[in-house]
Amino acid sequence: MDSKAIRQSFLDFFIKKDHKEVRSSSVVPTDDPTLLFTNAGMNQFKPIFLGDVEPQNLRVVNSQKCIRVSGKHNDLEEVGLDGFHHTFFEMLGNWSFGDYYKDEAIKWAWQLFTEIWGLDKDRLWVTVYSDDTEAFKLWPAVTNIDSGRVLKFGAKENFWEMGRTGPCGPCSEIHYFIGDNLSSQKPEGINNSNQYWELWNLVFIQYYRDSNGFLKELPKKHIDTGAGLERIVSALQNKISNYETDLFSPLITKIEEVTGKTFAHDPVPHQVIADHLRMLTISIADGVMPSNEGRGYVLRRILRRASRFGRMLDYHEPFIYQLVDVMADIMGDVYTEINEKKTHVKKVIKAEESAFNETLDRGLKHFEKVVGSLKGKSIPGKDAFRLYDTYGFPLDLTQLMARERGLSVDVKGFDNEMNIQKKRAKSSGKFNDTDSEIQWQIISKENDSEFIGYDNYTSSSHIRRWARSGENVLLVLNTTPFYGESGGQVGDTGTIAGKNIDVVVIDVIKQGDRIIHICEGSFDEKNVSGKVECKIDSKRRAKIKRNHTATHLMHAALKQVLGDHVHQAGSLVHPDYLRFDVTHFEKITEKNLQKIETIVNQEIVANTLLEINQESYEKARKN
Repeated sequence: MDSKAIRQSFLDFFIKKDHKEVRSSSVVPTDDPTLLFTNAGMNQFKPIFLGDVEPQNLRVVNSQKCIRVSGKHNDLEEVGLDGFHHTFFEMLGNWSFGDYYKDEAIKWAWQLFTEIWGLDKDRLWVTVYSDDTEAFKLWPAVTNIDSGRVLKFGAKENFWEMGRTGPCGPCSEIHYFIGDNLSSQKPEGINNSNQYWELWNLVFIQYYRDSNGFLKELPKKHIDTGAGLERIVSALQNKISNYETDLFSPLITKIEEVTGKTFAHDPVPHQVIADHLRMLTISIADGVMPSNEGRGYVLRRILRRASRFGRMLDYHEPFIYQLVDVMADIMGDVYTEINEKKTHVKKVIKAEESAFNETLDRGLKHFEKVVGSLKGKSIPGKDAFRLYDTYGFPLDLTQLMARERGLSVDVKGFDNEMNIQKKRAKSSGKFNDTDSEIQWQIISKENDSEFIGYDNYTSSSHIRRWARSGENVLLVLNTTPFYGESGGQVGDTGTIAGKNIDVVVIDVIKQGDRIIHICEGSFDEKNVSGKVECKIDSKRRAKIKRNHTATHLMHAALKQVLGDHVHQAGSLVHPDYLRFDVTHFEKITEKNLQKIETIVNQEIVANTLLEINQESYEKARKN
């Protein structure tokens, strides 16, 4: 079977078992701030496991797009060096939310493996949690596995937890022996030898771990399984490496064709480039753009690693973008967004490749100079930082090149240089005192900083705390009509007056949820407990509102002219002007700038009536 048939047969098997097929969620987990990328099939069902959401279907099945390049699940350093670590992979999974449990999960997994896919049961082994007597007895009872092939392991191998607290439970893993000699199999090889592949993990979610570390029985028990498609395909196609399967081989053939270097000559660069291209294509198709922060920087790191491996194949021109068409042929019918965004993905990758290409060779020459002048076995942090700051080399790329030479990198020194730069940048900014640096005089410890400025331009308020900062006075009020600078919009100005208090508000900033008014003028410290009258500069606010609206018009026009991939990456909304930072892969042409300007001006002239509503983020996003 080819990979498409294998994926579909998994889905069909569980659909026949009354499972509802659900579409893979995006690799960008918009509803989970704890994750940079979706890294497991269960991510989209996390609210169900936590009891926050009732399931629409008690049984579901899917193939989930997953990325693991950061945090606990970080396989980046191993990618390409072996046949099974990847930055992007697909997770096949079936779930039961309080419906069936261990009996059915075990029985169906065995049925799929041995009857539908025809895996040799004499090559299959099973592990269970040492305390899970139920699962240990069920395996030989509901399947025809030899009871001697069911092994007990500890919590490290066979107990799954979502986090430090939360739903958790024992798991059962199915392992597959890939060796030539069946008689050489031994229980000691499981979890210890690369001759035994873990193919499927069945998680039995039956406990909740509380903040004290104690386990409590859940009122409803769930099933959460995960099987890596790439490994399954390798086993069913009798390959010893995922890169030899039809999920990767067309990409590797294209790399050979473009670079003129055969896979057999040096497999590692081909494997790294093929893997990274898959991750880049999926991420960009799901809306991520290369940038200098967050998941955008992860993309930039991955692309630059791939470009450097292109140099190892002695190829010096942008070429990775040429692999996108092949990727679309392999997976575009399953994940239709690849076909829909194919042209965009190619443009983004080519633009990034071209930009980095200009400095890559110079950076490599600098690296050689650094290595040539080394007196020890460690590259100094200053040199690693210069490669990052001047030549755009991510730290992990420098570490990769260092390891190839038997060297290390002074990471602490690199971090120190990075912190110095951050402090330098911070000190060049305007008022940036932190809460710990301000010597606040507290008048009242009641709640403060309730913003009422959407509907009110004036207020009668009380001072909750105040402080001196040079010649300025800092005030925090219980309620305020003054908008604190955030989201790119500048803070309000205006006046605050009370008994022996008459100050001009020259700026307003936010510090967490606290709104701080930066003032100058007459301030009597003995009269801070009475009422003060606040009034913002309404004419200035009106100008800011108009420019705020203009940013939305510009965003819409940019999408209309340049494409749906365009997203806001930053902005400045000022009473006299605005700035809109946009994610785009190339310089915007003069012709397109004129089109954008025309669209925005036409909307302004139309003078459409605005309706202003305050809604939650979730509701606004859905609307």
